[in-house]
Amino acid sequence: MSQDEPNAVDRSANEPSAIERSAVDNDRPSTSRWVRRGVMILAAIAVAFILYKAAASFLPRWWAQRVADQVDGGFTAGTLWGLFYGFAFTLIPLLLLFQTRRKLFSWKAKIVVALVAVVLAAPNWLTLAVVAANSNAAHAGERIFDVDAPGFRWATLIGAAVGAFIAILLSGT
Repeated sequence: MSQDEPNAVDRSANEPSAIERSAVDNDRPSTSRWVRRGVMILAAIAVAFILYKAAASFLPRWWAQRVADQVDGGFTAGTLWGLFYGFAFTLIPLLLLFQTRRKLFSWKAKIVVALVAVVLAAPNWLTLAVVAANSNAAHAGERIFDVDAPGFRWATLIGAAVGAFIAILLSGT
């Protein structure tokens, strides 16, 4: 501003600097950021729902067919395979899950160990999906178990109960 212009106002003294403006902008998140986050959350929920529906319509029938291929219609084989799956895939994941109580693991490591334990119990989760779900695939899986894998369901339940009992005994809980 020059001395020649007496009516001119020095606006630069009243305006915040570029550094001050950026600090104010960072304190107040823009609306577009929240809209973007909301859209991402809705998209993730939609993808999870579609994956759930696809898995619910495929996995129970697929698992029942895999078990039926192993058992081959025999009651003794169905009972033995059920005891094995129930026992092994309950005992091992629970013993692994009990390791999360140790102080030497960080929270991230504890979460990873817990997720690995859930994945290791997949045969029991799949059998539960066949027995307890109310989808067409679950009903088809039940029929497959009835015909081609007799004794498997109850033996899996008994094996899981024994595996959980032994895991609790071994963990000292």
